[in-house]
Amino acid sequence: MWELHFVSRGVAGEQGLSPVVDLVSGEKWLTTQTTDLTTRESVVSQLRGHAIPYLGSRPLGSFKPEHIRDWLSELERTVPASSYRRVIYNSVSTVFNAAVDDTHLTKNPCHARSVRPPEPGKGRIVPWTGERTFAVRSALPECYRAVVDLGGGCGLRQGEIFGLPDDEIKFHSGWLHIAYQVKVANGRLVFGPPKCNKVRDVPLPDRVAHVLKRHRETVPPVEVTLPWLRPDGPLVTMRLLFTRPDGNGAVRRTDFNTHVWKSALVAAGVIPEPEPGKRHQAAREHGMHALRHFYASVLLDAGENIKALSTYLGHTDPGFTLRVYTHLMPSSDSRTRKAVDSMYAGTDSLSDGPQTAQGL
Repeated sequence: MWELHFVSRGVAGEQGLSPVVDLVSGEKWLTTQTTDLTTRESVVSQLRGHAIPYLGSRPLGSFKPEHIRDWLSELERTVPASSYRRVIYNSVSTVFNAAVDDTHLTKNPCHARSVRPPEPGKGRIVPWTGERTFAVRSALPECYRAVVDLGGGCGLRQGEIFGLPDDEIKFHSGWLHIAYQVKVANGRLVFGPPKCNKVRDVPLPDRVAHVLKRHRETVPPVEVTLPWLRPDGPLVTMRLLFTRPDGNGAVRRTDFNTHVWKSALVAAGVIPEPEPGKRHQAAREHGMHALRHFYASVLLDAGENIKALSTYLGHTDPGFTLRVYTHLMPSSDSRTRKAVDSMYAGTDSLSDGPQTAQGL
């Protein structure tokens, strides 16, 4: 894994300082930013894929705002989602902040007035339709079709689906107990708690329960042993519903997304077929997280309250859930009309007014 620290101790602004690529060769910087290995992996992936190829060979002391502007222009061409470009930009800017703090630079070139950061992304979530959701489900191999039911019918995250043990499905009571996920730490698959440690119980609808029972019959659960939280953590064994196609080990998210999920998106007409010899196009808005958005839209349309939805999704703050999904909540005007009209029910004449409203 790339870890970040500054390997040169020259004077800030010296042209001879090591290039930016050398900033990603040790552990010191990144470990001061976060102790979560998955977060570190994400930052490393961002820098490796979208910053180092364009900025990595330039000596630290030679950076000017124009280099950041040129890089952002290239980033806009290669990364369509403004929100993700902002995440990448923030990671790069944080690296330069640390370089300034450690006197390797006098100024952060990302902070120049002429540098316009990518927009953080204000677009509203557009949930999948039921037709699209089930089209993708049908396009998946049979052994993975139930992931759509768990994501779209119970709101589970991808890692929670791949880390769902068979004995945490409570068919008799109609609940799923979400206490684990499969994630990557230092390039290795590990078991860990759900995001933000939000262990929770989620309602198990009858139709989803039926799908899971049938899945267990056709694809029996497999015992998988992984370390807990870290590659050197204690080993934990669970009987998982989903494993690699050969049944040997847990599902690695990146492999699944590249070889299984995106192929299903193509078959369902969600994204185009890649050109010969090229990869599928980036489709962050159509990743498995789209199933959670679909789940949220279904529950809100049915009148479920934000607090309950937030709990089922494993969010730490109902306010966050409200901000993300408020535009999906049904309009209240029809409910207002029905509520007032109901006061008139049972009265002899509309002109007399509602008896229950007297004195208001």
